[in-house]
Amino acid sequence: MGEFFSNVARYPKYLISIIVGGLVALLEPLFKNRSNPLTIVGLISSVLSAFITVYFVLQAMTNPINLQT
Repeated sequence: MGEFFSNVARYPKYLISIIVGGLVALLEPLFKNRSNPLTIVGLISSVLSAFITVYFVLQAMTNPINLQT
C-alpha cells in the first residue's frame, strides 16, 4: 500500500514540471528579444493583465452574486 501512495505523490510534481516547462517554452522567445522596448512593454502588460484576471476570477469565485429577489 505504501508503494501506491508513493506513486500517487509523484503526480503533483509531474503536473508542476509540465506547467513550468510549458511556461518556459512560451516565454523564452520574449526573453530573447528583451532588448526591444516594445517587447518589454508587451511582456509587462501581459503579466499585469494575467494577475488582474486571476484576481477578479478568484474574487468572483469567493464572493458570488446572489440574484434572488
